[in-house]
Amino acid sequence: MMQVNGFSADEIAGAVWRKSARSNAAGNCVEIARLEDGGMAVRNSRFPKGPALVYTPAEAEAFLLGVKEGDFDFVL
Repeated sequence: MMQVNGFSADEIAGAVWRKSARSNAAGNCVEIARLEDGGMAVRNSRFPKGPALVYTPAEAEAFLLGVKEGDFDFVL
């Protein structure tokens, strides 16, 4: 089944969710799962049945490289 944005995160078959080490009890909780097609899904770990943001492999690569290169540091 193809996953799309807003798809219930707990319905993504085979997803193994990994929580960020920066997640904490203050509500800063994020998890990511690699999808079968090489893309990724992101969810709020406090709401595991909530919606997931789904990225294609190219979108995931562009986003992660941008994070690593500091492209989004302006939001902090």
